[in-house]
Amino acid sequence: MNPKKPATTLLCTIQCLLIASLLLFPLLTGCTCQVPEENPSPPVSPNTTAVPSEPSPTPPPQKQARAAIVDQLSVLNTNSVFLEQLTQELNGYGLEVDIFKGEEITVEFYRELPTLDYQLIIFRAHSGLLSSEEGVVRVTTLFTNEPYSEVKHIGEQLANRVAKARIGKDHPMIFSIKDSFVRKSMENSFDNTVIIMMGCSCIAIQDLAEAFMDKGASIYLAWDATVGLGYVDRATIYLFQQLCSQNLLVGDAVDATMDEIGADPLFGARLRYFPKKNGANTLAQLYDNSTIDFSH
Repeated sequence: MNPKKPATTLLCTIQCLLIASLLLFPLLTGCTCQVPEENPSPPVSPNTTAVPSEPSPTPPPQKQARAAIVDQLSVLNTNSVFLEQLTQELNGYGLEVDIFKGEEITVEFYRELPTLDYQLIIFRAHSGLLSSEEGVVRVTTLFTNEPYSEVKHIGEQLANRVAKARIGKDHPMIFSIKDSFVRKSMENSFDNTVIIMMGCSCIAIQDLAEAFMDKGASIYLAWDATVGLGYVDRATIYLFQQLCSQNLLVGDAVDATMDEIGADPLFGARLRYFPKKNGANTLAQLYDNSTIDFSH
């Protein structure tokens, strides 16, 4: 007969197992496992803001075209109707208008004229060929209203750029300017300016026309002989109706004026322009278009 195992041995075994399980339990509960998700979310990108493109630069505003009426003859004959009609035509064409009169027309005024930046200049001014006791001198002069003095503008008198002149025997001597004054004494240059002369014989020879072209004008219009004041005022208004209201080419406007108004009835003067090739443009094309070859 086998002897029975003592109960103490069984109890001891059970206790040992319980102790072992208690020692292992914190190790198992402290373990963490990372299980990958079946559909992981993509990484979130930080918020981004689109950078706006630079705005296109604003084009510079177009320069306001401006015209000057140099009314030197206002001291002898004021024609307010002429000035009003001419200003209306020019305004309708988009030109601002400044009018210079009387004692404003001096040698200094002519000197500074290119600096005033006009696109069109109309000279309602006396002019003509110089004369002497020996006869006519082939030099065109443009009159001021500045009384002549031997002690003024001495350098330009010695350089033969200005001269003394008078409208008639009963009028005082005043200063006039020559082509050499335009070339050498006027400040700066014209910028494709249209020049229109209403005086006598301003294109009988081309000295003054060439001087203004050399100074930066785009075209030069003038009468080729003596003109009467009433006639030239009327013809000039008709010319600008063709140039502005009808927007004709300069050459066509001159032809239309001669067809309608005709030559001066007393002196036979006719309107001409220089150089001929530039007559195939409108006024705006002449003073706006820097691509036109204005050489003569």
